[in-house]
Amino acid sequence: MAEWHFDDPPNVACFSQRQIISGLKPILFVTHDDDGYWQFLDGGDAKNEEAVIVGLTEIVALDSSVTQLADLPYGWCAWRNTIDDEWQRASNSKDK
Repeated sequence: MAEWHFDDPPNVACFSQRQIISGLKPILFVTHDDDGYWQFLDGGDAKNEEAVIVGLTEIVALDSSVTQLADLPYGWCAWRNTIDDEWQRASNSKDK
């Protein structure tokens, strides 16, 4: 395996969407929740029936640019408008 950038192990469970895992939509929004869970989403309105749980290594295989977010702190999110854009970051804090 190539160098692993995340503190979490490759098989850590992550939340995503069926359309992302099937290659129909790109990852445009990522959260590293306060509880340590990762979510890799398309940036639209996520619906529960679209949710899937996959290993972090599967997410990295789909889009290696997410390794740029390996140091995203708990309680932060990152987003981009298209897959060609740079990742933007911000705290999910309600104090913003």
